[in-house]
Amino acid sequence: MSGDVVRRGSKGRAGSAGGLVRLIAHTDPVALIGIALSIFLSVTLDLTNAATGVESLLAGLMGITISLVVDSLARAERRFHLRTLLDGPPWLVRTTPQLAGAVREAAERHAGTRVAAEAQRRYEEFRLEAEQLAAGRIIRRGDDDDDLVGATRDCTRQLIGLTNVMPRVSGELSWWRGDVGRRYWEANLAALARGIRITRIFLYATLTDELSELVQTQRRAGVRVGLLPLGAVSPHLHVNLAVWDGSSCWEARMTAHGEISENQFSVNRSDVERLTRIFRLCEDVATFQD
Repeated sequence: MSGDVVRRGSKGRAGSAGGLVRLIAHTDPVALIGIALSIFLSVTLDLTNAATGVESLLAGLMGITISLVVDSLARAERRFHLRTLLDGPPWLVRTTPQLAGAVREAAERHAGTRVAAEAQRRYEEFRLEAEQLAAGRIIRRGDDDDDLVGATRDCTRQLIGLTNVMPRVSGELSWWRGDVGRRYWEANLAALARGIRITRIFLYATLTDELSELVQTQRRAGVRVGLLPLGAVSPHLHVNLAVWDGSSCWEARMTAHGEISENQFSVNRSDVERLTRIFRLCEDVATFQD
């Protein structure tokens, strides 16, 4: 029995200590500093006899009250800001509390384990991706062609593209021969059938028979194809890109072996203008059969 009393007492003390820690953690730092200064002022006034005991107590209580009011205002401001952030699409309002609750539960219930560390890593990764989305960009892995093909299907007027065909480990035209390249070309053919104007420039090191055949195939399909030999433009213009209707764009991030490691689709105005400018600079130098 006495052991049970001791355990209940220790649990009560632990709960009180835990509650105090949580209270301090959720109190505004300005309020904590204000409370500490108020207590210090009260004790100082009392010890130095600069004020009576009652006056010292009242001064301390007044300072603590002001600090708590400031803390209350700060909390209200944070709650108002949170409500403003959640004043959006229904799916965002519905799922945000669930997401925050799940991450918090993983971090607190499994604190100190790999689960908690992974929860923090995934949340940070999600935050970075959300910031990219807020900037108007979608970043996907190199073999994910959803945006490249989807934007071509949605195109209504014009598609311009720049393809760098350089010697690499897997072969110069491996991308066009692969699954992604074939799906993209099928989307190009569908766009041409809808009356979309497509202009594509191939920047090459060697005009091989294979490349010549690809160029002729695209020209026969209705693509306006330009050829640009290596060295005709500055290396910083060697970019694999596509721009649709002057409103959205795609850029490939390349590995050292010339393989696409990352796809970036963007509706960000600065990205569209930058890639359009790169294409126009190459277009001025490229050779067309017009």
